[in-house]
Amino acid sequence: MFASRLLQDLKKLLYLKLELTWNLFVGKLTLYKDVFPPALAPLLSFIGIPWKRLYRSHCLSCKASGSGRIKLPSKEDMMEDIKSFYATLEAQGVSKRYTHQMGITQFEYNDWLASQCGCSGTEEWRKEMYLATGVRKRAHPETYRDEWEDHHLVSQVYQDFSLYVSKDEIL
Repeated sequence: MFASRLLQDLKKLLYLKLELTWNLFVGKLTLYKDVFPPALAPLLSFIGIPWKRLYRSHCLSCKASGSGRIKLPSKEDMMEDIKSFYATLEAQGVSKRYTHQMGITQFEYNDWLASQCGCSGTEEWRKEMYLATGVRKRAHPETYRDEWEDHHLVSQVYQDFSLYVSKDEIL
């Protein structure tokens, strides 16, 4: 039984090596939801850019799928999702070079990942603050960190943080 399982895993690794070699040759790596290679999920997964919430969600997603707590779609369904994603990008005129530049859709992706792991999604104040900072950054690239126009959001942050820590720890 163990030898049979090991042989299956070795075949999958060989297939992955061939797939990775070909895909890297043509300049892309096919991953379901930017994490799982359909041929080897959940045995192998790729943790993406270490960007706080995204990185955490990727790690939790890998942990949950590896332990069997969440079930990934079939290989065929993952490939169909990937094809659909690339077709959407192509229809929007987005170059494959910018595949991982999510823009405003990052919140939808982050919330989807969080829901898969049983975690809460992105807080509204965080989304609003991110978008307001983006506008400010484009308008005032040299001083956007120094001059804030979203003080009303800061009070929401304090209110949210107060649910988890005492007021003295926040200030």
